[in-house]
Amino acid sequence: MIVIAHVSDIHIDDERRGTDRTRAVLRYLEELPYDLAAVLVTGDIADHGTPDEYARARRLLSSRHPLLVCPGNHDDRAAFRKALLDEETPARPYAPVNQVLRGEGFAVALCDSSVPGEHHGLLEDETLEWLDGVLADTPREVPVLVGFHHPPVPLHTPYVDEIRQFGEERLAALADRHPHLTAFLAGHAHTAAATTFAGRPLVVAPGVVSAIRLPWENPDPAHPHVHLDLPPALAFHVLGEDGRLTTHYRTVAV
Repeated sequence: MIVIAHVSDIHIDDERRGTDRTRAVLRYLEELPYDLAAVLVTGDIADHGTPDEYARARRLLSSRHPLLVCPGNHDDRAAFRKALLDEETPARPYAPVNQVLRGEGFAVALCDSSVPGEHHGLLEDETLEWLDGVLADTPREVPVLVGFHHPPVPLHTPYVDEIRQFGEERLAALADRHPHLTAFLAGHAHTAAATTFAGRPLVVAPGVVSAIRLPWENPDPAHPHVHLDLPPALAFHVLGEDGRLTTHYRTVAV
């Protein structure tokens, strides 16, 4: 059994809220009696993309479990690379930040769906070529989970759906070529969600720093999107021996 923790949208800034909630989630994962195959953090690490925010995030994002992080629309690629990937003088500081983790019996490819200077998402051609290569280099019997920040479909969250991942038909065409692409993982929506994309599960992690009200939950249309009262949460993705993915969601006390 392969268990992967999925965390998203920690939005570290100079306030205590994001820091305290992220610390609580990471502490919860550290105190588990089971070694996780991976911890994934799918974007919006910093709230404003500043070096100070990334320095704070670097101290928080330490784990005894293998940990992999990708950028979101609030992140700055160059500062992200320097603080979180130890790239002091990258040759291409604003190139997409794409990373792969290969474990025993699985692989995770985290793709950079951010668009510098914009809030919507798009997988650049360079990223799609990289992902195609990762999938081609992975044996067909090994399941591959593909993660990014922006979901490539609407999720009935109007505020976020306007800035979701676009150009998704290119990703769907790539998925059709690789049947061992088992599922897609995303963040960005600040709400736990499960749907399908390209015939695969698409599982969205809840937000750590806040939650987003769905339209039928919102008592105040003038402030439609932020819910600060709910506790931080995360997802556990379980890959069974038959390759089937099951996701469990957990809230964490702060």
